[in-house]
Amino acid sequence: MKDKSMYKVEDFYKDFHTWLLDHGPKYIGGIIIFFIGLWVIRFLRTRLRNRMLKRGIHSSLQPFFLSLSITTLYVLLIIWVMNIIGLEMTIFTTIIGAFSVAAGLALSGTFQNFAGGVLILLLKPFELDDSIIAQGQDGKVTSIQIFYTVLLTADNKTVIIPNGKLFNEVIVNVTREGKRRLDFDVKVAYANDIEQVKTIIQNAIDTTGNVLKTPASRIGISSLEIDSIRFLVNVWVNPSNFLTVKIALQEKIIKDLATAGINFPKAG
Repeated sequence: MKDKSMYKVEDFYKDFHTWLLDHGPKYIGGIIIFFIGLWVIRFLRTRLRNRMLKRGIHSSLQPFFLSLSITTLYVLLIIWVMNIIGLEMTIFTTIIGAFSVAAGLALSGTFQNFAGGVLILLLKPFELDDSIIAQGQDGKVTSIQIFYTVLLTADNKTVIIPNGKLFNEVIVNVTREGKRRLDFDVKVAYANDIEQVKTIIQNAIDTTGNVLKTPASRIGISSLEIDSIRFLVNVWVNPSNFLTVKIALQEKIIKDLATAGINFPKAG
């Protein structure tokens, strides 16, 4: 008589042989597809990196797009191999779905900043070293990151603005056009000669450094008030010189007017 253990071994080999005939080709095919997929993904990684370099995509976005694309391909490859092998995807899909919902709720603000950063880097409403006005801040852009943008103000303060808020609000780019108009008012008393006042202001403009010759400056009466005449002065400057010219020109105009005996309206 054969030992019972021998029957068990024979049954095991029969069951294994049957399983191998039924499922072996699927597993072998899945393994082959998996390794071919890995080779294809590595090839696509190199092609994608070269394509982004040729397209001039911002360096801050390249690692993100590359990582997102390759991770997506890996996930699709694993799902494809699991389907070939015949594994059930129900539990796997449920876990991923639940995790995605929880992560979305927890990181909604972060995703908004991330999306804003991607759009800023792609659409380029401003670039590094541009001077912008946004979120009540006026400064030069020193860094553009995925989640935030850094400004340096004229008084040397570093301002960090989340990209979600930055992209969804009005952005004034004062650098893009290459020049900026400086506007301010000068008030003098009615007793003064209008042409003399305009001549003094024009001479001050002509002798102040960093004022652009074109477009031409403009001087004119903007309004007539009870006790004074209000002159509007428009000059053009490079954005980087805006504050310097404003301070120097206003000071020179006031000094030159006073030296020429121009009367100013009395306070009160």
